[in-house]
Amino acid sequence: MVKTYDCKKVLMAFGNHAVTGWADDSFITISSSGDGFTKKTGCDGEVVRSVSPDKTYSIKLSLLQTSDSNTWMQNRYNMDRETGEGMFPVLIKDLMGGLLFSAEQAWVVKPADRGYGKEAGNREWQIDTGEGYLEE
Repeated sequence: MVKTYDCKKVLMAFGNHAVTGWADDSFITISSSGDGFTKKTGCDGEVVRSVSPDKTYSIKLSLLQTSDSNTWMQNRYNMDRETGEGMFPVLIKDLMGGLLFSAEQAWVVKPADRGYGKEAGNREWQIDTGEGYLEE
């Protein structure tokens, strides 16, 4: 079976803002903040596993330094610092049939580092979420 991936078919929305201006290589990384399962082994060899209640995620996204989404995220971060009302829902979807991620609450952790050089660079943003849902 042959499957196709097209990076232009990966969509990300923060509320009603469609994120655009992706970097030219890896541009979205979704990481679970929790441990999933941990285990503990007693002196007699009995094993117990614990389920982490943490269902939050961290998202890293890389954008071209000219992306309008950089301004949107900086403004949202500034709003959150000033009023505490900078949260937004997030949705990530691969239209070719892959990954779907959503969270009702997300926020910009801090402004992206800014570098300048001979050529245009990228801006990397970290977004943290409340409880998120990851499907394949």
